[in-house]
Amino acid sequence: MEFRSKVLTNTVQHLLMDNEQAKNLFYTTKGKSDPNCPLPVNKQKGTKRDYAFLTGLVNMLIEKHIGNAPCDYDPGELTAFTENGHPIRTLSRRLDGAYPSAIDPQAIWEIKEYYYTTTFGSRIADGVYETQLDGWELLEVNESIGRVVQHYLIVDGHFTWWTQGRSYLCRLIDLLHMGLVTEVLFGKEIITRLPRIVSAWNQLSGRTG
Repeated sequence: MEFRSKVLTNTVQHLLMDNEQAKNLFYTTKGKSDPNCPLPVNKQKGTKRDYAFLTGLVNMLIEKHIGNAPCDYDPGELTAFTENGHPIRTLSRRLDGAYPSAIDPQAIWEIKEYYYTTTFGSRIADGVYETQLDGWELLEVNESIGRVVQHYLIVDGHFTWWTQGRSYLCRLIDLLHMGLVTEVLFGKEIITRLPRIVSAWNQLSGRTG
């Protein structure tokens, strides 16, 4: 609990971005590259309609450092594990990304960006519980069929997470200590951490980025 308090106060709150910070970082990154990866738009309306900044940033950073390795930036199917071409385990939810694919992945990730929320609703709490579910299922996959999958949660939205939902930030640190997620990336931390994470994927697969 002491560690949790210190890391949230001294580190995490300063990594979380608001809408304008995320927007500026997104367009700066996009302007420096020529991305071919998906850049989805958010679900807002009117003047708030724009790119999904965090998702776009994650996709651009992975694409930049993954080289010619395959990657599924938007799996349209449930994550599954196979043996001799036959499915033997299927997770309950569709994830936001998988490396190299949603079938027999080595890494999966979920992205939770909340830049325009004005109240802390059940959707944010649901996101934490969904990550718990994914983590328990991956533990079962490891124990039953010996597959190890890197499991990442990527979150942002300073007002939502820090001002309104700090207790759920505590839950995210708890998830780490429970072994239900490999790593949680907070806001602009993706700029420094994702290149290293993707490099580790490449090394694991014997590829160079």
